[in-house]
Amino acid sequence: MKITKVYTRGGDKGKTSLVGGKRVSKASRRLEAYGTVDELSAHLGLLAALLPDGHEQEMVIRIQNNLFNVCTNLATEQETTTLYPSAYLQDGETELLEKEVDSIMKELPEAQGFILPGGTQQAAQTHVCRTVCRRAERRIVALSEEALVSPEVQQYVNRLSDYLFVLAKKLNFVAGKSEKIWQNACK
Repeated sequence: MKITKVYTRGGDKGKTSLVGGKRVSKASRRLEAYGTVDELSAHLGLLAALLPDGHEQEMVIRIQNNLFNVCTNLATEQETTTLYPSAYLQDGETELLEKEVDSIMKELPEAQGFILPGGTQQAAQTHVCRTVCRRAERRIVALSEEALVSPEVQQYVNRLSDYLFVLAKKLNFVAGKSEKIWQNACK
């Protein structure tokens, strides 16, 4: 699809259109939810640019594609508008994240406490993605308290933050970078 015009002036007064055409405030919970998912996708794009070609990079790009589906789902007022086929996650995407988490966990040494986000540049960016993912999840839960949200969307985003956590650990481990363990100052 070719974009012929970037600006429409339709949002100049703080309103935007949902899938189906309904106009809503840009400050609505729905916009906050899918806007945060969009922010997550942008952070994942930076992560993909930092990763070498290979499985992790391909997985991150796959996740970005799935997040477009999530955004379409969240941008649809399901009580009044039928979901586009592009609003659904393909079967097995949440389970794929679970398999990736399980696979990575088998490669890692046993956890030794709470870790401080950081390490390599790639791992640090993965932690940024994880925290934005958690915020997106909170925004999706808030939206689900007032509107219909597909349960698989919440499940996928929840599992995604788990994947990002273990991916950060893996990236540090593979690079030989020791993680910094939280030192409880109250000891």
